[in-house]
Amino acid sequence: MSELPEPRLGALSRAFLAARERRLPWERIWRDCYAYALPIRGHGLGGEFAPAASYAERVFDGTAADAVEQLAASLLAELMPPWSQWFGLKPGHDVPEAEGPGMALLLDGLAARVQGHFDRSNFAVEIHQCLLDLVTVGTATLLFEEAPTGGASAFRFTSVPTAEIYVDGDGDAAIRRQFRRTSIGLDTLRLRFPEACATLPPDALKSEQRVELVEALVRDGGGSVYTAFTQDPLLNGGRPVLLREGRFEASPFISFRWMKGTGEIYGRSPVMTALPDIRTANKVVELILKNASIAVTGIWLAEDDGVLNPATIRLTPGSIIPKAVGSAGLTPLQAPGRFDVSELVLNDLRGRIRHTLLIDRLTPLEGRNMTATEVLERSVETTRLLGAVYGRLQAELLTPLIQRAVSILVRRGEIPPIVLDGTAVDLHYRSPLARVQAREDARNTILWLETTAKLGPLAMAGVDLQATVRWLADMLGVPGSLLAEPIALHLPPEEAGA
Repeated sequence: MSELPEPRLGALSRAFLAARERRLPWERIWRDCYAYALPIRGHGLGGEFAPAASYAERVFDGTAADAVEQLAASLLAELMPPWSQWFGLKPGHDVPEAEGPGMALLLDGLAARVQGHFDRSNFAVEIHQCLLDLVTVGTATLLFEEAPTGGASAFRFTSVPTAEIYVDGDGDAAIRRQFRRTSIGLDTLRLRFPEACATLPPDALKSEQRVELVEALVRDGGGSVYTAFTQDPLLNGGRPVLLREGRFEASPFISFRWMKGTGEIYGRSPVMTALPDIRTANKVVELILKNASIAVTGIWLAEDDGVLNPATIRLTPGSIIPKAVGSAGLTPLQAPGRFDVSELVLNDLRGRIRHTLLIDRLTPLEGRNMTATEVLERSVETTRLLGAVYGRLQAELLTPLIQRAVSILVRRGEIPPIVLDGTAVDLHYRSPLARVQAREDARNTILWLETTAKLGPLAMAGVDLQATVRWLADMLGVPGSLLAEPIALHLPPEEAGA
């Protein structure tokens, strides 16, 4: 086990402390978001939410929790539908046109191979948990590791709890440094870092005590520098020690955000926007339940006649309550009013919560048979609503995800070295949300073709049909293997003369 060099130790320690300070203002609102929308998931943030039982005790309305689950499921289906080819690879803009068809066929096979590893891994399970965090607190982190050789997939994913992640930037609000702080046992420390723990006494590694582990990833040029260190008092007298250091071509920690304000490093979520309505609806339901309890059991008056003992009264069917002769005994207390105002505001609050969390705009309408035009317009509306969010997720989640996957498979030798820079190989998204605009462009092109055909053969002579077919195939996500090689079209003499 070696000590960190002093300059590097100082830089990492200051960066980690700065990231901790920068996260503190967000933790209070994160606790409320988790408490009302995703109970128990925020365990580890401390405060009054440390005991797991306290999460459910203060929640009386499940509208927000249900809406969060539906929105996360909708995002998964729109962006990365399981067991579906939601991305593809195509030739870049520097590839000669003559080499395009053959290269497109090769890239289709490579994309299918990468997609197969995603399908056979635990990606769908872990990314859904990340999307729940994303919708609830606005920031989520996915750990993308290489699985041991011999397994069905080369990928292994872990949804990192928000309580363990600290992120920071350099003033431009871009995430450049990521820190994960966890508490692990000494035996686990030995298994993960055997070389670094070789100098520790054997009896110390058998202790049941836990130590604090900090994993840092700092972007440096075209990659990320990984450093694992600890400064726990149990090890090396409390002096910081280096456990492991390395470099990743693509960062295994992928942090992404729903939306963010200017200068903010952490994201904002739709649950934060709806939090006032969520709190109010929760309080209204609580008051309704209290009012219902009073309505069922009632409030009673009793004369102090020396015979009636209120402490021994049990209001059960068939019970006999003694009273003095001439006294009134038990009499019900009339409530001053009814809590009918709750019905006026609760439905409105629940409607606004579901509207803010996009449930009424992303899920299918119940009891309606929509025409094809209505379905298309609803898809366009979905794209408009999620356009900004999809653009951010594409830049912060989808692109780094594919780059990391390609990096792992290239290192294993399963695919040839490729660089997704748009020049030789370009990344093409085929998810349902990404295809909405492509379908709109294809529909406009087909309308143009139909209009041109009505103008006669002379107008159609100016249309490159082969290029049009290839363009439509690209827009609609048609595999390159279905496209035939370009052939020369020979028009009849009369049409050629026209």
